[in-house]
Order: sequence, then structure tokens, then C-alpha cells
Amino acid sequence: MDHSLALPLLIGLIALALAFDFLNGLHDAANAIATVVATKLLSPVMAVLFAAFGNFAAYWLVGLHVAETVGKGIVDKDVITPAVVFGALVGAMFWNVLTWIKGIPSSSSHALIGGLLGAGIVHAGPGAVEAAGTIKTIAAIFVSPILGFALAMLLMLITSWLFKGIQPRQANGTFKVLHLFSSAAYSISHGANDAQKTMGIITVLLYSTGHLGGEFHVPEWVVLSCYLAIALGTMSGGWKIIKTMGSKLTKLNHHSGFCASTAGSFVVFGASALGIPISTTHAITGSVVGTGAARRASAVRWSVASRVIVAWFITIPASAAVGALFYLATRLF
Repeated sequence: MDHSLALPLLIGLIALALAFDFLNGLHDAANAIATVVATKLLSPVMAVLFAAFGNFAAYWLVGLHVAETVGKGIVDKDVITPAVVFGALVGAMFWNVLTWIKGIPSSSSHALIGGLLGAGIVHAGPGAVEAAGTIKTIAAIFVSPILGFALAMLLMLITSWLFKGIQPRQANGTFKVLHLFSSAAYSISHGANDAQKTMGIITVLLYSTGHLGGEFHVPEWVVLSCYLAIALGTMSGGWKIIKTMGSKLTKLNHHSGFCASTAGSFVVFGASALGIPISTTHAITGSVVGTGAARRASAVRWSVASRVIVAWFITIPASAAVGALFYLATRLF
């Protein structure tokens, strides 16, 4: 359906979407670099630059399955209007800023999904929700941290056994190099999944206003601008969340940092290949906790972990409520 929109308003909404993408990078910088900062493998500034490069590198390495899911697989693309997009973005940005101030590693991805669902349902009713895409996205809230936890724990046990007879200094040197590579892989996987959510939002906006032309597809300029925005956001850092991820959940070293980043990469790359807009925050948090639990249960600060988990559960309903309110506010005009 063609919902005509004045060009300045269209440009303003695209700018708002890119601002969300920037905020996503700023908020989720901790995901990619918490382990290398906590272990002092890289300085905070170098780590942020390193992660930003990884985010942008995803442009050359992955498809656009996640962008298509967000654009047409959560809410029916034919009922989405510019007002729905506005409500979704503001709902997500509100929740991102709130959790960023509090230093809670919540999910930018699910904040955006929540905002889109809230605004879409108020606009067109529950029938507008695309069940298949929404169910697999919500299921990932539970599956991704559990999978990250299990993989990280398994990697800790396997690598501990493989390096059992090796001198600690030699083993630490090896894990130092492996940790750097695994962190790079996680940065790329973060860009591959998180930047694509904003691509989907901008594309469905263009589709709904008749500016896309032809079948639903993600234009090249949208892909480039979203990768650039999330990379710039990552370069700005999110130090409060980095502190939570890198030191408050459990104590990390190069060995556990490598296992956490590797497990997180497997989870996020797998989800991206399946077109699931996963939470990279959930994946890496589960992985970090898994490395601590592999040593002993008491190595994990469960009180901090429980506070993070509560934020996960309320992210979608909270951002959906704000998204719905801002959509209704547009009706006043």
C-alpha cells in the first residue's frame, strides 16, 4: 500500500532509523569488546576501533536474511505506515537509552521488534502480526543465551583438556592470539545481525511510501548507510555496559574470553544464516556466564546475571508500550 509522505518527513524518518542504528552500535559495543577490554588484550580505544571495523566488515561477508525478516516477517509489510515506523523507532530508542544509562546489557534487537509490534498492533490489530517471523524471534530470546552458555562451557572443558600438559605461559600466549581472532569474528557477526534490523525498517518504510519500486528488496545505499551508522556508534563506545559484561558477571582471562567470543559467534552467525533477528547481547551474555560456570558455579555473580535476565523479559513489552504510545501521538497530527 502506498502511504504518500512529504520528502522532508521521509528523510527525517530515515535519519531517525540511522540514529537508532548508531545508538545500537553505541549500546552494543560491549558485546563485541567486553572480553578484550576486561582481559586487557586491547586498550578500550583500540578495542572500540577494532569492533567498529568488524561491524563494517560484515558488509562483504553475509546475506540480508535478517533485514528481510524485520522488514516483512514481523508485521505485514502492506499495513506498515510511516507512523508505525516512527512509533517503532522511538519505542526502541527510548528503551535503549534507559538501559544504557542504567548500564544494563539489554537487547537493541528486541527493543526494535517490540516497538514495531506495539505500533503495528495498535495501527492494524493483532492480525497484522506475521506469526512465523515473530515466534522464531521471540523463541530466540530463550534459545540464544542457553545455546551460548552450553557452547562456551563445552569449549572451556575441551580446551582445558587439550592444553592440560602445556606450560601456563605458553597456553596463555596461544589463547591471547585466539582470543583476538574470536573477538574479530564476534564483531563481524554483530554487524551481520544487528545492522540488518535497521535495513529492514528503512526498506519497509520505502516500500510503504512507494519509493522502493518493484518487489521488496534492500537497496545498496541502505545496506551501506546502516553498516556505517552501526560502525560509528560502536566507535563511540558504551563503557557502563562494557563494565557489566566484562567484569561484573564473571572474571575473564584470555582462555575464557576466547571461549565466550567463539561460542557467541557460532550462535549469531547461525541465526543470521536462518534470518532470525537474534539478540547479540543475549548470545554473548549467555556465553560469558557459561565460561564462569565451567570453572565453578560460584564464579558467576548470579545477582547481576538475574538483573540482566529480568531486563531481557521486559524489553519487548516495554518498548512495545512506548512504540504504541508514540504511534498514537502521531494520530494527534
